[in-house]
Amino acid sequence: MKARLVDKALAEGFASVGVCRPDAVPEIAERLKRFVAEGRHGQMGWMAERMGWRGDPSALWPSARSVVMLAEPYTPDHDPLAVLEQRDRAAVSVYAQNRDYHDIVKKRLKRVGRWLVAQEDCEIKVFVDTAPVMEKPLAQAAGLGWQGKHTNLLSRDLGNWFFLGALFTTADLEPDAPGRENCGSCTACLDICPTDAFPAPFQLDARRCISYLTIEHAGPVDAELRPLMGNRIYGCDDCLAICPWNKFAQTATEMRYAGRADLHAPRLGELARLDDAEFRAMFSGSPVKRIGRNRFVRNVAYAIGNSGDPALVPVAQGLCDDADATVADAARWAVGRLRDGRTE
Repeated sequence: MKARLVDKALAEGFASVGVCRPDAVPEIAERLKRFVAEGRHGQMGWMAERMGWRGDPSALWPSARSVVMLAEPYTPDHDPLAVLEQRDRAAVSVYAQNRDYHDIVKKRLKRVGRWLVAQEDCEIKVFVDTAPVMEKPLAQAAGLGWQGKHTNLLSRDLGNWFFLGALFTTADLEPDAPGRENCGSCTACLDICPTDAFPAPFQLDARRCISYLTIEHAGPVDAELRPLMGNRIYGCDDCLAICPWNKFAQTATEMRYAGRADLHAPRLGELARLDDAEFRAMFSGSPVKRIGRNRFVRNVAYAIGNSGDPALVPVAQGLCDDADATVADAARWAVGRLRDGRTE
């Protein structure tokens, strides 16, 4: 049955499949508790609120006997770091340059799950990054790879450009051997981080992570971190893009992950002028939509302040009286930076 399940998952478009027990990662409860106690989760209060389930997958659904972890590549066809040199352009994380992966992966997972139910007369629950499930430790336990020094999952066969989905089931499936760490002495991902968000290898302080700052953090970003954000307005791919294991990355087969031409390197000046309706229209069906216009334009204003382009001063000035106080604050900061000629 397990072999047939793997075949079905691969036929549906997944690139890698593994199985573990729900109780295969007992160490994550303490790791999560320590992460939250140190405040490294920042404003992500939901991590603290559901620590019981997040730290113990077997408690999330006690009837589950197996967890099937699946990986789906979204490998970019361009160098995500190249846009960082185009200071008047915006850098949007690769995963967010087209359709929302949550919907795509979940529909694929449900098809695999329905097939399993028909074969085994079992029950299933599927999760894609929105439930209190620690996907990365479970994926390592299921043999899909290992959590690298940047805390993301790495694979010998996939690099680190892939999404994860979890299928919990009451079916009793043979578990796989867990993945083994293969980072060796490499520190490329730690060295490239613009904000020093890694206190140590295999540890992340979300409060300094640009992905967190641009997506999860509400309100003004600390002044010391703003210059370090560069032109990254939604997420950050630096630690993923620099990983040498990406030489083994598989090509993404799902065309809806291919980056839209207008999001490869959009002009900051055009993005700054978006009102709420225009923002919603531009990012309909995109993960970017969930942060809302105000947080998005706040990020754009920080990027304008880091651009060193005096031609963008009028654009930033146009936001100085924005109805959103955080956007207005970011715009005034940008104007001051540009008038001072500061780029660092």
